[in-house]
Amino acid sequence: MRKTLLLFAALCCGLAVAAQEPQPLLTPAQMPNPIRFLPPPPDTLSEAFAYDKAQYRWGKAQRLDSARCAAAVTDADWNIDNVCRVFSEPFGMTLSKEATPAIYRMLYVGLITADQVGKRPKDHYRRTRPYVYYGEPTIYPQDEEGLRNNGSFPSGHTIEGWSAALLLTELNPDSADAILARGYRYGESRVIAGYHWQSDVDAGRLAASAALARLHADKRFMRLLRKAQREFRCLSHRNR
Repeated sequence: MRKTLLLFAALCCGLAVAAQEPQPLLTPAQMPNPIRFLPPPPDTLSEAFAYDKAQYRWGKAQRLDSARCAAAVTDADWNIDNVCRVFSEPFGMTLSKEATPAIYRMLYVGLITADQVGKRPKDHYRRTRPYVYYGEPTIYPQDEEGLRNNGSFPSGHTIEGWSAALLLTELNPDSADAILARGYRYGESRVIAGYHWQSDVDAGRLAASAALARLHADKRFMRLLRKAQREFRCLSHRNR
């Protein structure tokens, strides 16, 4: 009986470990440091900040387009399954844990690792987000309280969206234009939603590119990428 209980406990423990969410492969300290290779956020008296404010007004105007506003709301939902749904159409294939498990895992691990690149500058600059600066509501109120004191520079959602676009383009270069266009719009959505300044988004794209370069130097990630590439080739051949 005791042995049976021990075996059952070990099995439960093993299943719990197997069910754990993926963890980042690298820490913020192991990633390139945007504080050192990107300019700081614009000073509030600068022409660059005047442009940020003009883009904030542009973003609010875009909300009048119901389709574009709905896309910006969709993009605000930061989770791997939503990213897969957003990029399935431009990728030309349904992306999900069930349909494309190797691509899903590569993307999941890649994005949560790439996200680490934004942590140091966010904590360092503590930049005020536009909806807080203006005291105005966003189009995604669920995150307003939680992100109110979270640094705006660079945009974490943009890091996620641009990283996803780069990784998926690497798998499917024939669909690069559509994938990258959607990745660009993903960052643009943050201005429309009212959560980020344009300069946050621009910095997010550059930070994402640096993060992906670092990921490609990690053997563990490259193994995941090669598995994803094999899966894509297999599924593409099957669908011909």
